[in-house]
Amino acid sequence: MKVTDYFAQAKNQTLISFEVLPPLKGGKMQSIFEVLDPLMEFKPPFIDVTYHREEYVYQKTPNGYYEKTSIRKRPGTVGICAAIMHRYAVDAVPHLICGGFTKEDTENALIDLNFLNINNVLAIRGDARQFDGRFLPEEGGHAYAVDLVKQIAAMNRGQYLDSNIENGAQTHFCIGIAGYPEKHFEAPNFQTDLRYTKAKIEAGADYIVTQMFFDNKNFFDYVKACKESGITVPIVPGLKPLTKLYQLKSLPRMFYVNMPDELVREAEKVKNETDAKELGIEWCIAQSKELKSSGVPCLHYYTMGDTDTIRRIVKAVY
Repeated sequence: MKVTDYFAQAKNQTLISFEVLPPLKGGKMQSIFEVLDPLMEFKPPFIDVTYHREEYVYQKTPNGYYEKTSIRKRPGTVGICAAIMHRYAVDAVPHLICGGFTKEDTENALIDLNFLNINNVLAIRGDARQFDGRFLPEEGGHAYAVDLVKQIAAMNRGQYLDSNIENGAQTHFCIGIAGYPEKHFEAPNFQTDLRYTKAKIEAGADYIVTQMFFDNKNFFDYVKACKESGITVPIVPGLKPLTKLYQLKSLPRMFYVNMPDELVREAEKVKNETDAKELGIEWCIAQSKELKSSGVPCLHYYTMGDTDTIRRIVKAVY
């Protein structure tokens, strides 16, 4: 079932969804189940599974030199989606990224997903690799998320890369994209970022999931700006609680988000990490309740493997 169909059926009730990371290479599928098992009491209609591009690592050779090698540290997104659907009878939403994939790789991944009856994808560009100064697409791949959306939308019309394919099977993917209430860090300004978002909607995207934020005003302003620009698709707020004091500095640096002054001032008063976590949970609960009362279609939680924290938050909201 499509994500947007769930929103339509909910009839203005706020749904809940979670996002999980594939385990590091060599890890077990059981680690995903350990995250999700305690959260299934909240009956999420769908679960997002992230995709991570390859990274460069430097490995020492027998002659003592270091060789730069490309590896994918968190493989298995497609398999994890299939396992989640089988175990929980909920829909899985795999993330598709531009980085590290040619257009043919993308097409083959979409074919596999279609064969598995996975009808939802989140199309994003992805981040630059470590040690790269900027995002570098794979040769023969997409440089921008809008082009990835266009390829998925083309397959929904039965159009494949091979022009010799006639009457190709039409896929039925519901396409999600990322949104940035505080703008994407590479966009020169908010309005430009909004135009990029609208271009992805016009290319075929069906809904938006936002980057994490800690000030609901930023989200409400973002939704208002989207509507004023002609974007009418559902917009889902993405949430992550503050759990460590160092995140006051690391999260703004890594995700280019702003920490509200009230949260910062309260965090400066805490005496230990336990108190910091409690503050983060309380803040996220308050965020969630306000967003829920405003009628957002869904609350989307980035679990980051911290089941207990997310469960406490959701328990207090639902």
